[in-house]
Amino acid sequence: MNMAAMQSALNQYKQVGVQSGIESASPHRLIQMLMEGVLEKVSSAKGYMSRGEIGKKGEYLGWAISILDGLRVSLDKSIDAELVHNLDALYEYMSRRLLEANMNNDQDVLDEVMGLMREIKAGWDGIAEEAAHIEEAKLKAAHQGG
Repeated sequence: MNMAAMQSALNQYKQVGVQSGIESASPHRLIQMLMEGVLEKVSSAKGYMSRGEIGKKGEYLGWAISILDGLRVSLDKSIDAELVHNLDALYEYMSRRLLEANMNNDQDVLDEVMGLMREIKAGWDGIAEEAAHIEEAKLKAAHQGG
């Protein structure tokens, strides 16, 4: 992931009220935070939609779409071209669906997008867990060897 793309994604996330600690987060954690941001904004928009608060609904869906755009820009095109292409297409699809949900006040579409994002995030979270297990095994091996 190049730094300009990461900065763009971070700027999108900062605009929607990110918590402190972004400066010390790893690139992997930053992507997790962006994904969490999409889920939070879509969930909030769903609540506004159900209460008929059209302006707030649109504002939160717009923020979610901006974060998705940041995720698209941050994709590292130097690795696994097929995976990157698929993620790019999926993020673009999710953005389109959010626009449709906004226009049609369709909560089912919001649920669809949140389900897709949860699935992507679960895979991303699994990468961190796997890396932690590998690091733990290396530390144990080094300790036992010494």
